[in-house]
Amino acid sequence: MSFNKKITTGLASAVLALATLPAFAHDMKVVASFSILGDMVEQVVGEHADVTTIVGPDADAHVYQPSVADAKAVAEADVIFVNGLGFETWSDTLIAESGSDGAVFVATKGITPVLVEGEADPHAWNALTNGVIYVQNISAAMSEVMPDHAADFQANADAYIAQLTALDAKTKASLSQLDADARTVVTAHDAFGYLADAYGLNFLAPVGIDTEAEPSAKELAALIKQLREEKVAGLFVENITSPVLVQQIAEETGIKIGGRLFSDALSERGGPATSYLAMFQHNLDTLLAALTNKGSS
Repeated sequence: MSFNKKITTGLASAVLALATLPAFAHDMKVVASFSILGDMVEQVVGEHADVTTIVGPDADAHVYQPSVADAKAVAEADVIFVNGLGFETWSDTLIAESGSDGAVFVATKGITPVLVEGEADPHAWNALTNGVIYVQNISAAMSEVMPDHAADFQANADAYIAQLTALDAKTKASLSQLDADARTVVTAHDAFGYLADAYGLNFLAPVGIDTEAEPSAKELAALIKQLREEKVAGLFVENITSPVLVQQIAEETGIKIGGRLFSDALSERGGPATSYLAMFQHNLDTLLAALTNKGSS
């Protein structure tokens, strides 16, 4: 059965069930496209809405295939938040096929995108100053939808922004201490351009901004040659991608793997990156440990 037919079948029962619910049983329902954005939304909405995330922890939104359950969640949503900048290539179809009449908001509104080979890099959350813009957009959107709770949304956003701003200052201070030859690192895919620009690092990757692409043998050989010739301070695997490419690069170049970074998704419960703040702190600690020669291979 095709994806579209599955959605149609699943929605028929979902719509019937919704029609029989009393009005007071329907709480404000918010859907966020992926886990990092979902956490931001939860911080702002507090107790005033139920938040569902489509692409969960440790999952790759670039190659995600929505399910019937996802379509049902979107169909029932009053508010839908997406990252935008081409990150969720599946979101427009999912929203359209679900028949949702929820209000759709793009969390990256107002952010100037980093361009990679002429294409917008969607990983804007990897600079905390952009994280502040995400939170402001979420607060404004929720205040528009639920004006009676606007003061609460703003208070939650202000408290959260204070934490993001403090971590941004800490990150800048910490990374500014790195030597000039300890600022080039390699990751599995090109997800850290905003972090590089914000904090004075240089990231190289065998795969571009979309994990669905794969490097050719020629491209990989060229990168390995470049890494042998340049001073590279760290090599990192990511939580959402296979470590095979990075392990191959480590074997070919002798560069030690300095740890695991969280790029496009939070960690599962019990992991080191169960929130946006925790994710960023973990990435900072991992980078510093490797780039100051304190980490292990």
